[in-house]
Amino acid sequence: MKARTKFMLTLVVLGLTFTGCSNEDTATEEEQNVEISEVRLSSDIDTAASVIGDIIIDAYEGEESNALDRTSEQSGLPDCVTITVVAQQGFREVTVDFGTEGCMVHGHLLKGQIVFSYTRNPEAQQVLITYDLVDFFFDAKHILGSKTLLKELSNENGNPQFTHTLDLTVIWPNGAQASREGLKIKEWVEGFGSGVWSDNVFEIMGYWTTIFVNGNEHSYEVLTPLRREVICFYFVSGSVDVQRTNFGGIFDYGSGDCDNQATFTTNNGNVIDVTLN
Repeated sequence: MKARTKFMLTLVVLGLTFTGCSNEDTATEEEQNVEISEVRLSSDIDTAASVIGDIIIDAYEGEESNALDRTSEQSGLPDCVTITVVAQQGFREVTVDFGTEGCMVHGHLLKGQIVFSYTRNPEAQQVLITYDLVDFFFDAKHILGSKTLLKELSNENGNPQFTHTLDLTVIWPNGAQASREGLKIKEWVEGFGSGVWSDNVFEIMGYWTTIFVNGNEHSYEVLTPLRREVICFYFVSGSVDVQRTNFGGIFDYGSGDCDNQATFTTNNGNVIDVTLN
Protein backbone atom coordinates (compact mmCIF):
# COMPACT_ATOMS: atom_id res chain seq x y z
CA MET A 1 0.00 0.00 0.00
CA LYS A 2 1.31 3.49 -0.85
CA ALA A 3 -0.17 5.16 2.16
CA ARG A 4 -1.72 4.22 5.46
CA THR A 5 -3.94 5.94 7.93
CA LYS A 6 -6.85 5.23 10.26
CA PHE A 7 -10.35 6.49 9.80
CA MET A 8 -12.67 6.42 12.82
CA LEU A 9 -16.46 6.40 12.53
CA THR A 10 -16.73 8.44 15.71
CA LEU A 11 -15.78 12.08 16.06
CA VAL A 12 -12.07 11.70 16.79
CA VAL A 13 -9.80 14.11 15.01
CA LEU A 14 -6.98 12.07 13.51
CA GLY A 15 -3.61 13.13 12.26
CA LEU A 16 -3.41 11.69 8.76
CA THR A 17 0.07 10.66 7.68
CA PHE A 18 0.73 9.89 4.05
CA THR A 19 3.91 8.29 2.68
CA GLY A 20 5.03 8.80 -0.86
CA CYS A 21 3.54 12.31 -1.05
CA SER A 22 6.73 14.32 -0.56
CA ASN A 23 6.33 15.99 -3.94
CA GLU A 24 3.11 17.72 -2.92
CA ASP A 25 3.37 21.12 -1.35
CA THR A 26 2.05 21.79 2.15
CA ALA A 27 -1.08 23.62 0.99
CA THR A 28 -2.12 20.77 -1.31
CA GLU A 29 -1.43 18.20 1.38
CA GLU A 30 -3.52 20.10 3.94
CA GLU A 31 -6.38 20.43 1.45
CA GLN A 32 -6.29 16.69 0.74
CA ASN A 33 -6.31 15.95 4.47
CA VAL A 34 -9.46 18.05 4.83
CA GLU A 35 -11.07 16.22 1.92
CA ILE A 36 -10.24 12.77 3.32
CA SER A 37 -11.44 13.82 6.76
CA GLU A 38 -14.77 14.76 5.14
CA VAL A 39 -14.94 11.32 3.50
CA ARG A 40 -14.57 9.86 7.01
CA LEU A 41 -17.34 12.11 8.35
CA SER A 42 -19.54 11.08 5.45
CA SER A 43 -18.98 7.45 6.42
CA ASP A 44 -20.45 8.36 9.82
CA ILE A 45 -23.61 9.45 8.00
CA ASP A 46 -23.64 6.22 5.94
CA THR A 47 -23.60 4.15 9.12
CA ALA A 48 -26.31 6.21 10.82
CA ALA A 49 -28.61 6.14 7.77
CA SER A 50 -28.22 2.36 7.44
CA VAL A 51 -29.00 1.71 11.10
CA ILE A 52 -32.03 4.04 11.00
CA GLY A 53 -33.33 2.14 7.98
CA ASP A 54 -32.71 -1.23 9.69
CA ILE A 55 -34.64 -0.13 12.78
CA ILE A 56 -37.65 1.12 10.80
CA ILE A 57 -37.77 -2.12 8.79
CA ASP A 58 -37.44 -4.21 11.97
CA ALA A 59 -40.25 -2.36 13.77
CA TYR A 60 -42.48 -2.32 10.66
CA GLU A 61 -42.11 -6.06 10.05
CA GLY A 62 -42.80 -6.77 13.71
CA GLU A 63 -45.99 -4.71 13.70
CA GLU A 64 -47.21 -6.29 10.47
CA SER A 65 -46.56 -9.78 11.89
CA ASN A 66 -48.68 -8.89 14.91
CA ALA A 67 -51.45 -7.36 12.79
CA LEU A 68 -51.66 -10.47 10.60
CA ASP A 69 -51.44 -12.86 13.59
CA ARG A 70 -48.31 -14.39 12.12
CA THR A 71 -45.46 -15.79 14.15
CA SER A 72 -43.73 -12.61 15.24
CA GLU A 73 -40.41 -11.80 13.63
CA GLN A 74 -37.68 -12.06 16.24
CA SER A 75 -36.74 -8.44 16.75
CA GLY A 76 -33.18 -7.18 16.55
CA LEU A 77 -34.06 -4.42 19.03
CA PRO A 78 -33.03 -4.80 22.69
CA ASP A 79 -35.36 -4.50 25.69
CA CYS A 80 -34.27 -0.91 26.35
CA VAL A 81 -36.21 0.13 23.23
CA THR A 82 -39.89 0.92 23.79
CA ILE A 83 -42.27 0.55 20.82
CA THR A 84 -45.69 2.20 20.98
CA VAL A 85 -48.33 1.72 18.27
CA VAL A 86 -51.33 3.92 17.57
CA ALA A 87 -53.66 1.79 15.46
CA GLN A 88 -56.66 3.04 13.52
CA GLN A 89 -58.50 1.40 10.68
CA GLY A 90 -56.06 1.26 7.80
CA PHE A 91 -53.43 3.39 9.58
CA ARG A 92 -50.50 2.80 11.93
CA GLU A 93 -48.23 5.25 13.76
CA VAL A 94 -45.26 3.60 15.43
CA THR A 95 -42.96 5.31 17.94
CA VAL A 96 -39.59 3.67 18.54
CA ASP A 97 -38.24 5.25 21.74
CA PHE A 98 -34.62 4.87 22.85
CA GLY A 99 -35.02 7.04 25.95
CA THR A 100 -33.15 10.14 27.04
CA GLU A 101 -30.29 8.20 28.63
CA GLY A 102 -29.68 6.14 25.53
CA CYS A 103 -29.88 2.54 24.42
CA MET A 104 -27.26 0.38 22.67
CA VAL A 105 -28.62 -0.83 19.33
CA HIS A 106 -26.51 -2.66 16.75
CA GLY A 107 -23.38 -1.48 18.56
CA HIS A 108 -24.39 2.20 18.64
CA LEU A 109 -25.72 4.42 21.43
CA LEU A 110 -29.07 5.88 20.37
CA LYS A 111 -31.21 8.50 22.11
CA GLY A 112 -34.57 10.05 21.27
CA GLN A 113 -37.26 8.66 18.99
CA ILE A 114 -37.97 7.47 15.47
CA VAL A 115 -41.65 7.99 14.65
CA PHE A 116 -43.05 6.47 11.48
CA SER A 117 -46.50 5.96 9.97
CA TYR A 118 -48.08 4.13 7.07
CA THR A 119 -51.42 3.12 5.64
CA ARG A 120 -52.18 -0.59 5.99
CA ASN A 121 -53.37 -2.54 2.99
CA PRO A 122 -52.37 -6.22 3.08
CA GLU A 123 -53.14 -6.51 -0.64
CA ALA A 124 -50.95 -3.59 -1.72
CA GLN A 125 -47.71 -4.34 -3.54
CA GLN A 126 -46.14 -1.14 -2.23
CA VAL A 127 -46.27 0.54 1.19
CA LEU A 128 -45.05 4.11 1.79
CA ILE A 129 -43.55 4.63 5.26
CA THR A 130 -43.02 8.23 6.41
CA TYR A 131 -40.64 8.84 9.31
CA ASP A 132 -39.49 11.67 11.58
CA LEU A 133 -36.47 11.79 13.87
CA VAL A 134 -37.39 13.39 17.21
CA ASP A 135 -34.53 14.65 19.44
CA PHE A 136 -32.53 11.81 17.90
CA PHE A 137 -28.84 11.20 18.69
CA PHE A 138 -26.58 8.55 17.16
CA ASP A 139 -23.30 8.02 19.05
CA ALA A 140 -23.50 11.63 20.36
CA LYS A 141 -24.20 13.04 16.88
CA HIS A 142 -27.47 14.95 16.61
CA ILE A 143 -29.36 13.77 13.53
CA LEU A 144 -32.32 15.61 12.07
CA GLY A 145 -34.49 14.24 9.32
CA SER A 146 -37.97 13.56 8.00
CA LYS A 147 -38.38 11.42 4.92
CA THR A 148 -39.75 8.19 3.44
CA LEU A 149 -39.15 4.50 2.88
CA LEU A 150 -41.07 2.85 0.03
CA LYS A 151 -41.44 -0.90 0.50
CA GLU A 152 -41.99 -3.11 -2.54
CA LEU A 153 -43.21 -6.56 -1.58
CA SER A 154 -41.32 -8.14 -4.47
CA ASN A 155 -38.78 -6.62 -6.87
CA GLU A 156 -37.58 -8.09 -10.17
CA ASN A 157 -35.49 -10.60 -8.21
CA GLY A 158 -38.48 -11.68 -6.13
CA ASN A 159 -37.09 -9.98 -3.00
CA PRO A 160 -38.58 -7.28 -0.76
CA GLN A 161 -37.03 -3.90 -1.49
CA PHE A 162 -36.97 -0.57 0.34
CA THR A 163 -36.28 2.73 -1.43
CA HIS A 164 -35.02 5.21 1.16
CA THR A 165 -35.29 8.89 0.26
CA LEU A 166 -32.53 10.63 2.23
CA ASP A 167 -32.78 14.08 3.76
CA LEU A 168 -30.61 14.15 6.88
CA THR A 169 -28.58 16.74 8.74
CA VAL A 170 -25.85 15.58 11.11
CA ILE A 171 -24.28 17.78 13.81
CA TRP A 172 -21.17 16.42 15.51
CA PRO A 173 -20.39 17.26 19.17
CA ASN A 174 -17.66 19.75 18.15
CA GLY A 175 -20.07 21.68 15.92
CA ALA A 176 -19.13 20.14 12.56
CA GLN A 177 -22.21 19.80 10.39
CA ALA A 178 -23.21 18.19 7.11
CA SER A 179 -26.40 17.49 5.20
CA ARG A 180 -27.21 14.48 3.07
CA GLU A 181 -29.69 14.14 0.21
CA GLY A 182 -30.16 11.28 -2.17
CA LEU A 183 -31.61 7.84 -2.69
CA LYS A 184 -30.70 4.40 -1.35
CA ILE A 185 -32.28 1.21 -2.62
CA LYS A 186 -32.07 -1.58 -0.05
CA GLU A 187 -32.80 -5.09 -1.32
CA TRP A 188 -33.55 -7.76 1.29
CA VAL A 189 -31.49 -10.62 -0.22
CA GLU A 190 -31.42 -13.13 2.66
CA GLY A 191 -33.46 -13.97 5.75
CA PHE A 192 -36.87 -12.60 4.77
CA GLY A 193 -39.67 -14.57 6.43
CA SER A 194 -37.38 -16.74 8.53
CA GLY A 195 -38.65 -15.23 11.79
CA VAL A 196 -35.06 -14.54 12.89
CA TRP A 197 -33.74 -10.98 12.52
CA SER A 198 -30.08 -11.97 12.92
CA ASP A 199 -29.91 -13.82 9.58
CA ASN A 200 -31.07 -10.83 7.53
CA VAL A 201 -28.82 -9.52 4.76
CA PHE A 202 -29.41 -6.40 2.66
CA GLU A 203 -27.66 -5.08 -0.44
CA ILE A 204 -27.68 -1.34 -1.00
CA MET A 205 -27.38 0.68 -4.20
CA GLY A 206 -27.92 4.38 -4.75
CA TYR A 207 -26.47 7.85 -5.01
CA TRP A 208 -26.34 10.86 -2.72
CA THR A 209 -24.70 14.21 -2.05
CA THR A 210 -23.13 15.40 1.18
CA ILE A 211 -22.72 19.15 1.75
CA PHE A 212 -20.57 20.48 4.59
CA VAL A 213 -21.05 23.85 6.29
CA ASN A 214 -17.83 25.13 4.69
CA GLY A 215 -19.51 24.72 1.29
CA ASN A 216 -17.61 21.60 0.24
CA GLU A 217 -19.86 19.22 -1.67
CA HIS A 218 -19.16 15.53 -2.23
CA SER A 219 -21.10 13.27 -4.58
CA TYR A 220 -21.35 9.52 -4.03
CA GLU A 221 -22.52 6.66 -6.21
CA VAL A 222 -22.51 2.99 -5.26
CA LEU A 223 -20.49 1.02 -7.82
CA THR A 224 -20.94 -2.45 -6.36
CA PRO A 225 -23.73 -3.21 -3.87
CA LEU A 226 -22.96 -2.44 -0.23
CA ARG A 227 -23.66 -5.70 1.60
CA ARG A 228 -25.06 -5.25 5.09
CA GLU A 229 -25.34 -8.30 7.34
CA VAL A 230 -27.24 -7.10 10.39
CA ILE A 231 -25.05 -9.09 12.80
CA CYS A 232 -22.01 -7.05 11.62
CA PHE A 233 -21.35 -3.44 12.64
CA TYR A 234 -19.80 -2.65 9.24
CA PHE A 235 -20.58 -3.15 5.58
CA VAL A 236 -18.83 -6.40 4.66
CA SER A 237 -18.33 -5.60 0.97
CA GLY A 238 -19.14 -3.10 -1.75
CA SER A 239 -17.63 0.08 -3.16
CA VAL A 240 -18.60 3.73 -3.53
CA ASP A 241 -17.32 6.33 -5.98
CA VAL A 242 -16.55 9.60 -4.13
CA GLN A 243 -15.99 12.77 -6.15
CA ARG A 244 -15.42 16.47 -5.59
CA THR A 245 -14.00 19.10 -7.95
CA ASN A 246 -10.31 18.46 -7.21
CA PHE A 247 -10.48 15.26 -5.22
CA GLY A 248 -12.01 11.81 -5.46
CA GLY A 249 -11.57 8.09 -5.41
CA ILE A 250 -13.11 4.72 -4.60
CA PHE A 251 -14.06 3.73 -1.04
CA ASP A 252 -14.07 -0.09 -0.84
CA TYR A 253 -15.40 -2.11 2.11
CA GLY A 254 -13.70 -5.36 1.11
CA SER A 255 -14.79 -8.73 -0.24
CA GLY A 256 -17.09 -10.20 2.42
CA ASP A 257 -15.36 -10.44 5.79
CA CYS A 258 -17.03 -8.92 8.84
CA ASP A 259 -14.17 -6.68 9.90
CA ASN A 260 -13.32 -3.02 10.27
CA GLN A 261 -10.95 -2.90 7.30
CA ALA A 262 -11.52 -0.91 4.10
CA THR A 263 -9.50 0.99 1.51
CA PHE A 264 -9.72 4.34 -0.22
CA THR A 265 -8.06 4.58 -3.64
CA THR A 266 -7.59 8.18 -4.76
CA ASN A 267 -8.03 9.28 -8.37
CA ASN A 268 -4.25 9.39 -8.77
CA GLY A 269 -3.91 5.76 -7.65
CA ASN A 270 -2.76 6.16 -4.04
CA VAL A 271 -4.26 3.41 -1.88
CA ILE A 272 -5.04 4.24 1.75
CA ASP A 273 -5.70 1.49 4.29
CA VAL A 274 -8.75 2.36 6.35
CA THR A 275 -9.55 1.11 9.86
CA LEU A 276 -13.19 1.71 10.84
CA ASN A 277 -13.83 2.13 14.56
